[in-house]
Parts: sequence; C-alpha cells; structure tokens
Amino acid sequence: MGTQGPIKWARLFQPRHPLFWMIMALNGLSAVLSWIVQSKPLNNLGLGLVLLFLIGNAVVSMWLGWRLLRETPPADGATSGR
Repeated sequence: MGTQGPIKWARLFQPRHPLFWMIMALNGLSAVLSWIVQSKPLNNLGLGLVLLFLIGNAVVSMWLGWRLLRETPPADGATSGR
C-alpha cells in the first residue's frame, strides 16, 4: 500500500463530493443493465454490447471509488466552494 497506511473505508461515503454521486449513478446504471441482460431476449450483438457497457461501468466505478479513497479528506471547516 505504500507509505500512506491502511485504507479508510469511511471515505467512500462523502455525500458532498461529486465523485460519490457519480459512483451512485453508475451503480444504478449497473442495476438497469443487469436487469436488461436477465429479462430481455437479446441477440449476440445486443448481449455483447450490454456486457461491454457493464464491464466498462464496473471498471469506471472501481476507478472512481479508488480516487475517492485516495484523496485527502478536506479540512473540517471547509465547504465545497461556497
């Protein structure tokens, strides 16, 4: 992990941070895409496209989550630009 120490999982829950809401939106998209794969009859091309979006969605979500975990938390009295 380097010299930064253990990961603080509580940093994932930051409702004032835009990355948190992007992760929530991607999780919702993942649920919708999973529902489409399971409930709709798709041909091979459609199934491949939806699965490609699902994999891309998972990779981007993990990357955003990693960024959110690795950012230094703001100071206690700081606000988000206001």
